[in-house]
Amino acid sequence: MSDRRYLVGLIGADIQMSKSPALHEAEGRHQGLDYHYELLDLTERGLPASALPALLDEEEQRGFAGSNITHPCKQTVIPYLTRLSDDAEMLGAVNTVVFQNGERVGHNTDWYGFYKNFERGLPDVAKSHAVLLGAGGAGVAVAHAAIKLGIERQSIFDQDSDRAERLASQLNDRFGRVCAEATTDVGAALRAADGLIHATPTGMKSHPGLPIEPQWLEQRHWVADIVYMPLETELLALAKGKGCRTLPGSGMTVFQAAAAFQLFTGITPDTERMSRHFDDLTTR
Repeated sequence: MSDRRYLVGLIGADIQMSKSPALHEAEGRHQGLDYHYELLDLTERGLPASALPALLDEEEQRGFAGSNITHPCKQTVIPYLTRLSDDAEMLGAVNTVVFQNGERVGHNTDWYGFYKNFERGLPDVAKSHAVLLGAGGAGVAVAHAAIKLGIERQSIFDQDSDRAERLASQLNDRFGRVCAEATTDVGAALRAADGLIHATPTGMKSHPGLPIEPQWLEQRHWVADIVYMPLETELLALAKGKGCRTLPGSGMTVFQAAAAFQLFTGITPDTERMSRHFDDLTTR
């Protein structure tokens, strides 16, 4: 075992079922590292989301190399960081914080995770128009990745309509063309769309249910979900039942984790090995 020791974590709410500790620690062992991954769960500790800065302080004081950040903290974490990477600055959301030289540096590996997962899992689907559900921390990363993947236009829905409007405006400004619009009518948007991207917590164990009305999905649609616990969400089960092509969130999780592992350690992980290990974790 190497004398290189890494303590890293995950800050978020209701994260006890996360596969990140096992995924990171297994790759750490393969790389010959003394690597430990700890959950700092707001729900488990009975803390409000406003406790985020105290959890960052705790990690820093205990010598963490860095921390992943998940719902509901991907955007609220930004004021407590020293600086942001170009990706995090552009997206306005952070899912990875690195503690180095007295600084807290925020990164975003979510967009890369979604990009690589979609590229591998749905490489040949129609991409003229997609509906995106969710304009929060994950949604902003996924929306960026979708345009990079060649999806020409996105209709964005969020329970907070102002947030959807802001994301659409940011995308249009960033890419210099009209590539996104906010919508309040998901059913109508899906009738004109090729596929659906789901980037909200709905479908997780703590947020069961469907994010859309079942009749809105048609066989011609493809459906990409970012939720990976459970691996087959109610949305993906519905889509499969209708004959849609589907993409679970597991690949996004693996690729964003691999990028975070490299940020924490400076070591390039084996993504194929991490993918195999993740499959083992989710099929036990």
